[in-house]
Amino acid sequence: MDETATGTKTEPTGGEAGDGGTRAGRLVRGPGLLLVWLYGVMSVGAVSRSVYQIATEFEHAPLAYALSAVAALVYAFITYTLVRGGETARKAALLCCAAELVGVLTVGTWTLAEPSAFPDATVWSDYGMGYLFIPVLLPVTGILWLRKARR
Repeated sequence: MDETATGTKTEPTGGEAGDGGTRAGRLVRGPGLLLVWLYGVMSVGAVSRSVYQIATEFEHAPLAYALSAVAALVYAFITYTLVRGGETARKAALLCCAAELVGVLTVGTWTLAEPSAFPDATVWSDYGMGYLFIPVLLPVTGILWLRKARR
């Protein structure tokens, strides 16, 4: 809390201009904290996996490894926006969660329909089966939380 010149205490908003006084950390409260943690873990996992695969065996499965790198960037951006907070960040995270869900569903279906296109798995292969289906559950949960956080 901050004190004004008159001695009264005010709550810091920490939000962006025009966000209606939203506190910056509002998105990381309750279930939002779990989302940040899971997106952070997925970011580290996807980044390390894609960097290693691209550096050592890119010619083996370039599409799969490039898609894993895209997934890593999406996870990192969503983690950042959740931590940043504010209405603009919430909207950006919501858009990225929707794009992530489309990506997971597209790649998941593609890997099942045409396995030969993916000689090696991506983070989103088989709807994230190699990651306990977290890649398909995370954006759905994120969308629900971000829609609720708007209120």
